[in-house]
Amino acid sequence: MGRRSGPRAGTDEVPFFSQATTFGVLWPLVEERVNEVFATGKFSHGRHVAEWERELAAYTGAGFAVGVNSGTDALVLLLRACGLRRSEGVLVPAYSFVATASAVVLAGGRPEFVDIDPVTYAMDAAALESAVSPASRFVMPAHLFHQMADMAALGAVAARCGLTLVEDSAEGIGMRQHGRHAGLHGKGGVLSFFPSKTLGALGDAGAVLTDDPEVAEMVRALRHHGRLGPTLGDFATISTETDVPGYNSKMDDIQAAVLSAKLTCLDNDIARRAELAAAYHERLRDIPGITRLPHVVERPPRGAEHPQRGGESRPVFYVYLIEADDRDRLAEHLTRHGVGTEIYYPTPLHLQPCFAHLGHSRGDFPRAEAASARALALPLYPDLDVEQVDRVSETIREFYTGKPT
Repeated sequence: MGRRSGPRAGTDEVPFFSQATTFGVLWPLVEERVNEVFATGKFSHGRHVAEWERELAAYTGAGFAVGVNSGTDALVLLLRACGLRRSEGVLVPAYSFVATASAVVLAGGRPEFVDIDPVTYAMDAAALESAVSPASRFVMPAHLFHQMADMAALGAVAARCGLTLVEDSAEGIGMRQHGRHAGLHGKGGVLSFFPSKTLGALGDAGAVLTDDPEVAEMVRALRHHGRLGPTLGDFATISTETDVPGYNSKMDDIQAAVLSAKLTCLDNDIARRAELAAAYHERLRDIPGITRLPHVVERPPRGAEHPQRGGESRPVFYVYLIEADDRDRLAEHLTRHGVGTEIYYPTPLHLQPCFAHLGHSRGDFPRAEAASARALALPLYPDLDVEQVDRVSETIREFYTGKPT
């Protein structure tokens, strides 16, 4: 999530996000599956969550998918399930949503920040190696906007330095690198189903992905107050003994039913997002003042030692992010003209007030700071049409040149 600017009221506005048309088309299927939830009378942690977990595991190729109540809780539970102990260091990018680092604190660890690659906005492998400290035990890159971090390079550093690799793949549904879905390149990863995500629920929901049965079992226990063993749809386990201190992080069955319905059109939605991104690129590439458009970095296999060499790699445009001169005034101009935008992320993590005790200051992570000062997300979602892309692009051109074309 970032700092959002909403458009003024009016019939010709271009909101930053809308799924009204999608739900109009999907509503009969959504209604059918939600009605099934009402018929069972089990609204949380029930049969529909179990069915959704099987569907999600099949789509991603994960050995296990565990539904929880948010992407943030998924990060906390994943770190705990992987054995993070109090005050151990978790290396995270300095440029990401605050939950990337706050989840570390909530799991008992200490965030250690790493600068980013300025093209992908993901954790930079060379910077990671320099940032490893005696307290470091985990590394958690984040896959942002439209492509994954370089998992082969980051994994090689993690192996050399004895770090456990987990992924903040909250934005990564559908993303693959060398044949593996986001979240499955290390010990585990997460997905967020916040409504504006590529696959969004009607409220908060999330999941942990892993191929490790012990990690999956511990996440299942932690999400339901620390109770080990099968609990989905089983009222009797409410009084069983608690094995570890856990959370109330169960997924609601209505969210599982909605996600199951929306999964049926996910690949079509991903293809539509790619079409819209290409339309933006064509219209924005020659506008003075736009200094960077999204760039997909090819990740060729790194050699015979790479177990996924030759597999498919796929970017997914969750966000269309540009870098622009005078970014804040551009955002205000777009808002005045009815175009919603969002700033990802106005304050880099090392300068967030909640992490002031870690002792960082401006200049410590210059590439993260530069992205925070220049990046702006434009409307991008399947319900958007090309005429709206034209309008957004012309409004940007007008800001920099004084004329729309």
